[in-house]
Amino acid sequence: MTDITEHRFPCGNCGADLRFDPGLSRLQCDHCGHTEDISVPRQSSIREIDISEGLKAQNAQIDMEETRVSTCPSCNAQIEFDQNVHAKECPYCATPVVADTGAHRHIKPAAVLPFALDEDAARNAMTDWLGKLWFAPNGLQAYARKGRRLNGIYVPFWTFDAQTHTRYTGERGTVYFVTKTVTVNGKPQTRQVPKTRWRRVSGQVQRFFDDVLILASQSLPKSHTDGLQPWDLSALVPYAPAYLAGFRAEGYQIELSDGLTEARDIMDRIIARDIRLDIGGDKQRIHTAETKVSEVTFKHILLPIWIAAYKYKGKSFRFVVNAQTGRVQGERPYSVWKIAVAVAVALLLAGGLGYLIAVNNAGQF
Repeated sequence: MTDITEHRFPCGNCGADLRFDPGLSRLQCDHCGHTEDISVPRQSSIREIDISEGLKAQNAQIDMEETRVSTCPSCNAQIEFDQNVHAKECPYCATPVVADTGAHRHIKPAAVLPFALDEDAARNAMTDWLGKLWFAPNGLQAYARKGRRLNGIYVPFWTFDAQTHTRYTGERGTVYFVTKTVTVNGKPQTRQVPKTRWRRVSGQVQRFFDDVLILASQSLPKSHTDGLQPWDLSALVPYAPAYLAGFRAEGYQIELSDGLTEARDIMDRIIARDIRLDIGGDKQRIHTAETKVSEVTFKHILLPIWIAAYKYKGKSFRFVVNAQTGRVQGERPYSVWKIAVAVAVALLLAGGLGYLIAVNNAGQF
């Protein structure tokens, strides 16, 4: 389940909604220009939670939230509605969503990476990216130039820390060459043929994993969010609702236990690479690897993206911008007309080149 929540803060001067001002870490009123600083307790810090606490659903030490949600009929994102709002557009696919009732109880975020790029900067990054797409419909560039509003959304992630100690057995391969005589076209020839000499080895490797990042949303293709990396997680700040003012925050769909399983898979692949480096030689074989994992902790964090949904011939296409770095990822439609023209031009050029070659060859006789 995903819920998309909007946090609102009234302006102390005129009563209009304040919004978080990207890059300046303050709240600003677009109506009267009033600004307010974000107050965070001096001793607040980002807490790493022991995994055993997080996996206990009824653990009273874990801060929980409950929100009212409604399902998007197109992409299944869960949208939160204010009491006086009955319909809105899904930020992920631009489908109209009508209010319904439902509740989702989840772990509160521990940290947030505030928006660093404002909407104009994100739109410029997206426009530059779209301009480099070959065979995209003209309407796509026109859509970007029109300056349609982008949606700022905080996407949920899990991060995991862990200390690992792995004992392994395997083999180290050393490549050597032997001379072999072969017959080619009735004539004997000598060749150097590679062979591998294997020797049994054993050893141990250790690694501390810090902030293994796992996407906790299913509303966007994982390829999109993976393509937005890297994120500078050193810029994380303790969670405060004020950072979300004027933006939306999505609740997680991937449960903590499933996120941990995915994180362990990532750790195992890195440990296997460490083992191969430790074995050395030209080739490696890993027979056994027994890993002890300790000091496992996690955080639920929110990372910022700008998102735009574009409809082309009845299908939704989405573009996302990393609101920290400006990196862009997305889906793209193809213009059949542009592809047909390109193929026709290529055939004409090929035909013209063939004609010139033929004329040139005829002139030599």
